[in-house]
Amino acid sequence: MDDGITDLDFRPRPTADRPLLGLTVLVVEDSRFASEAMRLLCLRSGARIRRADCIASAQRHLNVYRPAVAIVDLGLPDGSGLDLIARMHAMRPRVPIILGTSGAEREQSQWQSLESGANGFLAKPLESLGVFQAEIMQHLPDDLHTNTLRTVNASDVEPDILAYREDLTHAMDLLALDQPPVGYLKRFLLGVARSAGDGSLEDRAQGLDAGFARSDQADLRAFLSRKIQGLPMAM
Repeated sequence: MDDGITDLDFRPRPTADRPLLGLTVLVVEDSRFASEAMRLLCLRSGARIRRADCIASAQRHLNVYRPAVAIVDLGLPDGSGLDLIARMHAMRPRVPIILGTSGAEREQSQWQSLESGANGFLAKPLESLGVFQAEIMQHLPDDLHTNTLRTVNASDVEPDILAYREDLTHAMDLLALDQPPVGYLKRFLLGVARSAGDGSLEDRAQGLDAGFARSDQADLRAFLSRKIQGLPMAM
């Protein structure tokens, strides 16, 4: 990787319809549903997306290139996204725009992201194109904004329900372990539930705690299985 070179140095001129044209966005996110929402938001904004589902995978990306934007989920399977944000903030060259994201304890998560060095924060569910674009654009250098008059895009994206199915199946796989990672599982399911607007799943996730017993494990697996069986095969 050439020192000091990022996407911003070779970025095509953005347009009103595609204000993030030419930017590479690294999304560090373990939820397939949230990642699919991000893919659609990037696609409709003109940005390229690269995905990592854990800190180790994100580090492999960063060893090769610097994205213009990194969006980091705070609850990752191999550690805290806050540590990755702090690492990106300390890099030279720094990742130009770093955003934290979470669906759990949103006010605290926003504060922690900024304290760790992030430029901003995106709360889940990530579905509003206008909010997504505005959060990134406010951190771009002035000379990289489009001069074309642009109206706020109020449309939302709708990720494929198959991605939601994959997340629920992943949670069931974790519950099949002899010792499920309850803390991580709670954060994961909260994020998935809020991304999908699933109130019943959110309520179940809120109830997960350190006293999680074998009977609770079987009960939650049955609950998730019923949800999967009730999902359509596609949107």
